[in-house]
Amino acid sequence: MIIKFKKNTLENSLERLKNWLLNADIEFKEVILNGIVHIITSSGWKDVAALADYREIIDTIIDFDTEYQISTRKYQQNNTVINLGDDLVFGANKTIMMAGPCAVESEDQVMRTAEFLSEKCNIKVFRAGAYKPRTSPYTFQGLEEKGLKILDKVRNEFGMKIITEVKDNSHLDEVADCADIIQIGTKSMYIFNLLSRCGRINKPVLLKRAFMATIKEFLQAADFILSNGNPNVILCERGIRTFEPQTRFSLDVCSTALLKEISHLPIVLDPSHAMGRAAQVPLVGQAAAAMEVDGLLIETHPNPSEAKSDKNQALSFEQFEKMMNKLKPICKSIKRQLV
Repeated sequence: MIIKFKKNTLENSLERLKNWLLNADIEFKEVILNGIVHIITSSGWKDVAALADYREIIDTIIDFDTEYQISTRKYQQNNTVINLGDDLVFGANKTIMMAGPCAVESEDQVMRTAEFLSEKCNIKVFRAGAYKPRTSPYTFQGLEEKGLKILDKVRNEFGMKIITEVKDNSHLDEVADCADIIQIGTKSMYIFNLLSRCGRINKPVLLKRAFMATIKEFLQAADFILSNGNPNVILCERGIRTFEPQTRFSLDVCSTALLKEISHLPIVLDPSHAMGRAAQVPLVGQAAAAMEVDGLLIETHPNPSEAKSDKNQALSFEQFEKMMNKLKPICKSIKRQLV
């Protein structure tokens, strides 16, 4: 249950209700979203009549039968709109391309990629990881702070926004200082204290679905961020693990369609990680764009065969440019602008 309070509710009135909930042994969390105080109780308690004495301070009571609440259209019917400036708006009629290499490997590699994306394709959001949560401890783990400095140089020289990944709490502050969008990767979706801390940072957060997470678990993770005060959450479907070994993962377009119906949060798709094979990424990207999603994450590299991370799925510059030429009319046909 969500209890949304009227603006300018007196603190002593709010404390009286909170004390009543505590005495009644009702689990709840106080949340401030967009300057409005909310009390969110566990999904098991639904005694609305018990709140009759507090109606003068309550704006709305929303009853729920799910364990995720703030991320749903039952809480907010209209789409959440996240505006990064420079015509970059998630949650409206735009599909934002976020492109770049999987990892920051060197200044030369990153700057060559940024120059190509900015000047040849007019891409405005650059993606690359400085901290890499690799499954094997023997593979490239990223340049870390040195990589963040290179990403800062991309912003300064090309005016691009930066999306980059945070692995855990140990470097969140450094990533937040650099990133315009903080990315929480699939392997970090279950680090709940990281989600909570991202909820206390005033920056958009792109949350990737863990590759074995249900839709319920995905939206509960989003609620961890939202319930700590940050309304600017972007959902990302990047493929789930199935029985099929010939693709890296399976892009769950069914969940994407359902999430567009049940959640007000912007949704983006990551064809690169789902497919895992560069030759088929553009075709999957076309299908993803046709779903009216709010953004796409695509990997490209100056020399894919030499990439230190996920080289099999990275597009060459030529492949990327050809893909963009096919995506633009698809987006236009469904009355969206590819940015």
